[in-house]
This record gives sequence, structure tokens and C-alpha cells, in this order.
Amino acid sequence: MHRPRPTLESVARRAGVSRATVSRVVNGSTKVAEESREAVLDAIQELGYVPNQAARSLVTQRTDSFALVLPEEPGRVFSDDRFFPGVVRGVSQELESADKQLVLMMARSPASRDRIERFALARHVDGVMVASMHGADPLPAALARMGIPVVCNERVLSPASPPYVGVDNAAGAALAVEHLIRSGRTRITTVAGPQDMVAGIDRLSGYRTALSGARLQAYVAVGDFTQESGAVAIRELLDREPRLDGVFVASDLMAIGVLRALRQTGRRVPEDVSVVGFDDIEPARYTEPPLTTVRQPIGGIGRRLARQLLRLTAGESIEPALVLPTELVIRESA
Repeated sequence: MHRPRPTLESVARRAGVSRATVSRVVNGSTKVAEESREAVLDAIQELGYVPNQAARSLVTQRTDSFALVLPEEPGRVFSDDRFFPGVVRGVSQELESADKQLVLMMARSPASRDRIERFALARHVDGVMVASMHGADPLPAALARMGIPVVCNERVLSPASPPYVGVDNAAGAALAVEHLIRSGRTRITTVAGPQDMVAGIDRLSGYRTALSGARLQAYVAVGDFTQESGAVAIRELLDREPRLDGVFVASDLMAIGVLRALRQTGRRVPEDVSVVGFDDIEPARYTEPPLTTVRQPIGGIGRRLARQLLRLTAGESIEPALVLPTELVIRESA
């Protein structure tokens, strides 16, 4: 015979408390005496009571779900083997430990941004994280105007940036270039990242600052963080300065393309040209030669994104800008 599903009322009877007390315990309220809380928890366990999430959401106005929005083409997200998986993994681990649910969404077009705005406005999620933004992305500000808690990965290229978690891209790039300078390189070029992204802008700024301090000339070509764009950009730089002897590449994926193109043009790394990347993705250890690079804590970014958003939705104050350090990992390419 099918046993009826336990209800709040049956839990209250077993615990010897009111229905309201059971409701407060289930919804995480701290305004319950410890003795009553223990009685309710014991009754829940004995009866096998499972809260009705839909009903609970009506009471608490919470869904216990959080969105991670990636304003990128799905092809780029799923072909990347380091940044996006690392951020998603970090976010997921942090939310799982808090017993929350992750909702992953793509937002590369105005139509997809509108869809996400409607989804968030309908309160299907308690808050939103936005990572890998391009230009003055309007989505974070639009969500904030709706009263939806938002935390971004990197600052938004607009006058009013929501809270964000990022890394010190300029300092990391300067570390890379200073290492090339100390090794005696004097014609140091860069394959910069997209100039509509904070990472691309700040890493180029760090390159220029380090070269300016050493009174060296800058040579810049721009890629889009893909291997192929790195190969194209280094060929452009070689056409402009055939005697280049150092390259700072604003991402490891582009650096892999740079290494391939240098080999194809007969340049030896590091004997003829030293190469330093940025990110420290797993394949950087296995390139030929292994890639010197600037490590950023990608998993840490994801965990802190989620942690900041959880604090924000709980009504706690958070740092408007949480900037994580980078470190230089020296291998054989430089």
C-alpha cells in the first residue's frame, strides 16, 4: 500500500511543535530555539520529509539556483580546454558546497541577452555571474537595474561596473616582459588579445609599461585568443621586424600558434626568439619547447565569483573589486 507523503503538519505533530516552527526550520530561519530545531530535524529524518521546492520558493522568494552567463559563441566555449572549464568547475564546486544549483547560459547576441533578462526577471534564478565580456556589455547593468544581484569576471567597460572578480592582468603582462628584458631580449613584440575585452586591454597596457620603463620600442599585433590568430599575428610581426627576439603572447592558446609559426619560419625557441604566454593552460607544459607563461588562478576565479554572489544574495556587503595576483611560471621557451 502506498504511504502518503509526509507533510509539514505530520512533521509538526511528530516534533511536538507548530507548523510555523517547522516552516521556519525548513526555510533556514535562525529564529528557532535550538531544542525545537533539533526536534524538527529528527522528525524530518524519521518521516523522510522532503520540502516542496516550488512551495518553498513562494515563501522564501528564493530558487537556490544561480546563472553563469558566458557572452561567447558556444563553439569557442566548448573548444577551450582551460579558461571556461576552469571557471565553470570553480563556480560549480562552490555552489554545490552551498547546496545551490548552477544554470549555464550563453549570451552572444542581442536576442540571447533579451532571453536571459526575461529569465532573470521572472526570478528563475537568485543571482547572475557574467564572465568573458566584450566591450561595454549592457547585460550586467540591465540585470542590476532590475534588482538582480550580479557579479562579473573582470570589470565592465562602462562608467558603472557591478562588483567583479578578476586578476591583475597588467601586472602579469609586465612580469612576462620584464623576464624577457632580463634575459637580454631587446626587440620584444606582443601578440595582444582582443581590444574589446579587459584582459586584452590590460595585458597590452602591462606590455607597454614594461617596455617604456626599459626604453624599448613596442611592436603590436592583435589576435582573438585562438591558436590560429596567434600564428597569423606573429607572421605579421615578423614581416614588420624580422629581427624580433622576444614575444609576449596574451594567451597560451595564441602562444601555441606562435610557436608553430616560428618553427615554420626557421626560428628556434628560445635560441632565436623567446616566447612567454599567459594563463598556464595544461597544454603549456607539453608544447615544444614547454611554454614559459603567466599563471592566473582560473579555478579560484570561479570559486570567488560564486562566493561573492552568495554573499550578495544573502544581503552581505562585498568588495566592489576583488583582484587576484598572477605569477610567472618559467619553462624552456624563455
